[in-house]
Amino acid sequence: MRNIVILGSTGSIGTQTLEVVRANGDLAVTGLAAGSRTELLEEQIREFHPSVVCVFDEKAAGELAVRTADLPVKIVTGMDGLIETAAEPSADLVVTAVVGMVGIRPTMAAIEAGKDIALANKETLVTAGHLIIPLAEKKGVRILPVDSEHSAIFQVLSGERGNAVSRILLTASGGPFRGWTREQMKNVRVEDALKHPNWTMGRKITIDSATMVNKGLEVMEAGWLFGVPLSRVEVVVQPQSVIHSMVEFEDGAVLAQLGTPDMRLPIQYALYYPERRDLSGGRLDFRAMGHITLEAPDLVNFRGLALAYRAGETGGSLPTVFNAANEWAVARFLNRKIGFLEITDSIEAAMEAHRVIPNPSVSEILETEASVREFLNQRSKF
Repeated sequence: MRNIVILGSTGSIGTQTLEVVRANGDLAVTGLAAGSRTELLEEQIREFHPSVVCVFDEKAAGELAVRTADLPVKIVTGMDGLIETAAEPSADLVVTAVVGMVGIRPTMAAIEAGKDIALANKETLVTAGHLIIPLAEKKGVRILPVDSEHSAIFQVLSGERGNAVSRILLTASGGPFRGWTREQMKNVRVEDALKHPNWTMGRKITIDSATMVNKGLEVMEAGWLFGVPLSRVEVVVQPQSVIHSMVEFEDGAVLAQLGTPDMRLPIQYALYYPERRDLSGGRLDFRAMGHITLEAPDLVNFRGLALAYRAGETGGSLPTVFNAANEWAVARFLNRKIGFLEITDSIEAAMEAHRVIPNPSVSEILETEASVREFLNQRSKF
């Protein structure tokens, strides 16, 4: 029996992780964490019987504690509660599926406690990879990627230990606006941006996919996960989402991982690595598929990807600025406060205004995030 904690259990990755747990008989959930969706969280508690549960919102935590008073579960709250849940003593592995930079401190706490990490929170490595990767190596902790693209690369490399990598080819669907110009995207509505052609994801990551900022975050994450410079991480648009990513080796051979667009596959692979298990669902039918399309990314009309390369290559605190500005702008767009194109405009403005800190501490990363939000809030008033 393997014990796991799920941070972000009511989100898309969290609920699909629980589907994998439900389908197998040898995983126990010892901790759960969510923001404020207590009705679903209560259902999860009653089904999976965790010993500790964090609700980030204090008021919602109090309400949940009353509703679960008949159960032997400890309800905690806030960042301290998230850290306590991440370091739950009996857990072997922590699935980090919270959205945003809130994932940094609990991920580090889990690593300090010797837990393996199934990483679905890309912002953690984007902003604090220079702290996370050395800490994981020091503690002998495995970081197992859950993103479909990084899982694909990880799966390819698992059978190629010791062989030199020439390039990582990170695939992208192109999102709902593939082929569109900035002029065409000027009046994009929230409803339009949330219609991803292939994947079912949370609202924030779906918007990130529409802007291709998500792929920029994945480029930076890939650099940390696989120890390669960003000049050797190339994005390839593959609209069918069949090729999940590829690796080119020094002899010119290119190996790829293919499959249906089903997030349960990389989740299950991370939970059971290196074992593969049966997974229900569709299978690829290559004869019916007909063709697979490959295209170069459009860095002119989807400027978020170009800005991500700039942030990642500069390093230091600039990736934090990129990420924090994007989080601010996506939240504003979802609340219909700004237009779709203003997401990347906001990122660029924040990056231009920032003085880079070369090797930021956790406190400096969080201070940078706060300063970016303050800058953008002030900018939006004029």
